Amino acid sequence: MSTQYSTVLRDDTLSVRTEDGWPSNKRRYVRQDGSCNMVFRHIPEEWVHYVTDIFTTLIEIRWRVMLLIFALSYILSWLCFGILFWVIALAHNDIKDHSNTPCMYEVRSFTAAFLFSLETQTTIGYGFRGMSENCMVAIVLVTIQDVISVFIDTFVIGIAVAKMASARKRAQTVGFTSHAVVNLRDGQLCLSWRVGDFRHNHMVEGTAHAQIIRHTVHTTGKVDVSYRDLHIHEHDIILTIPTIVMHKIGPDSPLYRMSLRDLRREAFELVVSFTYTDDSTGILHQTRTSYTPNEILWGHVFQEMIRVSRRYYKVDYALFNQTGKVLVPEVSAEEYHRSKLSPRLRHSPRLPKPPVLKVELVSDEGDENKASSSNTLKVEE
Repeated sequence: MSTQYSTVLRDDTLSVRTEDGWPSNKRRYVRQDGSCNMVFRHIPEEWVHYVTDIFTTLIEIRWRVMLLIFALSYILSWLCFGILFWVIALAHNDIKDHSNTPCMYEVRSFTAAFLFSLETQTTIGYGFRGMSENCMVAIVLVTIQDVISVFIDTFVIGIAVAKMASARKRAQTVGFTSHAVVNLRDGQLCLSWRVGDFRHNHMVEGTAHAQIIRHTVHTTGKVDVSYRDLHIHEHDIILTIPTIVMHKIGPDSPLYRMSLRDLRREAFELVVSFTYTDDSTGILHQTRTSYTPNEILWGHVFQEMIRVSRRYYKVDYALFNQTGKVLVPEVSAEEYHRSKLSPRLRHSPRLPKPPVLKVELVSDEGDENKASSSNTLKVEE
């Protein structure tokens, strides 16, 4: 029987193993963009946690919501202090008696009080409205408004800068390949994927990490999630060029007893991450994604992206996700390892057979004048 080679089809269905044997539809634990696919419900004192850590909350919300909150903070502060200035003008009888020395010049209505509040907080100073020395309450109120405006400006600028320098935006410029591959390297089955940085300025240090996540759904509706770490060969990476991250499928790997046929029936999720430090900002970032069994191509290798010219190393990102087929046995790493150690298993029909040498002893009797006959070895492959 000849050795068969095949690969995982991209349209294979994926399901979660249940306790009673019936499959159920599976959703990703981690989406391909790195976000977690989960919703939290009935969190105790949920709003208290968001308000307590308001700085982080404003960084994580969308830009349009954040801009709306900032606009309302300015407008409401102008309005509140405008009302207070208008109440002071009413109490000092500046609205009705124009001959009276006012607390605030040119503040004779609510509109004027609102404009005075806006001009004070934004330090516009048109020259028509201003403070007088007659009302100490108004002077104290203007001082309080100036201090509050400084806090609001600092808060708004800090949030905007932190949001623009968010690690999530930088993580979008570091990406993984759309598929992982299984192939032979140095006589051993390996699982690998590729990570690359799409910007010219590269991080100074990075660490790759991988986990196998399995889900089990019980008949009662309970879901168990288990985690298994994968050992990464050379996990410390300086990402100057796209790099292939490799996991050797050895005896300590959860994939050691998994063949291609088993891979098609499995329902796990391979979550990979790359944690690194940006050399431009010094901020720690993490990029992550996940692969399901139908996104692991058996018997494939990644295409080479690097070309050497006279002056540069050229990297073609058009080949970032491109793979090529190679001959790989569809047995598990355990069976493949045993076949190399046991002579009897080497003749397994699922593994490539080595060439056979046939040796014959041939006697040369053609020349009777020779004193003795000569023997030769004939080798056939």
